[in-house]
Amino acid sequence: MAISDAARKNHDDLFPGHVSTLAVTDPELIEYFDNFAFDEVLRYGDLDTRTRLMTQLAALIAGQALREYRVMLGAALTAGVTPIEIKEIVYQAVPYVGMGKVFDFLHATNEILTEYGVELPLPGQSTTTPETRAEKGLAVQKRIVGAETVDRMYAAAPDDEQHIQRYLSANCFGDHYTRGGIGIEVRELLTLSMLVALGGCEPQVKGHVVANLNVGNDRQTMLTVITQLLPFIGYPRTLNAIRVLDDATLPRTEN
Repeated sequence: MAISDAARKNHDDLFPGHVSTLAVTDPELIEYFDNFAFDEVLRYGDLDTRTRLMTQLAALIAGQALREYRVMLGAALTAGVTPIEIKEIVYQAVPYVGMGKVFDFLHATNEILTEYGVELPLPGQSTTTPETRAEKGLAVQKRIVGAETVDRMYAAAPDDEQHIQRYLSANCFGDHYTRGGIGIEVRELLTLSMLVALGGCEPQVKGHVVANLNVGNDRQTMLTVITQLLPFIGYPRTLNAIRVLDDATLPRTEN
């Protein structure tokens, strides 16, 4: 099997001048992986290159694929993803993946940006203060998740768990979703990508399928994102995500 012309071109566009050492040691695997990931899969849907790479970076963080993340980060910079957008992907991962897992990716990001001549720190993107984060976070949470759903979450939580609901509003949404640098629509695609790649988060995947619909990302957009993640996260997580997407977006049939 030879690497197709389309796969070679797409690969060269993202990694100009790069020759993979695996192409020497594992040529068979690289041939059919490149044909799949950089040709066959890319023919599905019409997701733009920048958004595709941003969602793939988010999934690689969630999947703890640090070495591949470093490679794809270079591709993202080549494709025009800005340093601010890259940093926002990493920051967006903190409430979903946890700082313990994001820590190494943050350092890797700083190292690569510095290698590319980017001066750190980047301009701040926060739009809230300690006094406004809870109010603004609750507002954006209700916009994304749905006001009735958020109200039910607060109402259903026992008294000794109300603090978790407040954390969701003020921290997850107030500290993160209110930031600049990336719009709400792309942030929701990033969140969906992280949850899909984490695995075992099907209830949260379902919630963020609905959230994506609420902010204007339709079923086809989400299916395209999940498809573009497949080469990097594998079939089990992909099929689980598609099942949740179908349950939330396709009409139910009566048996």
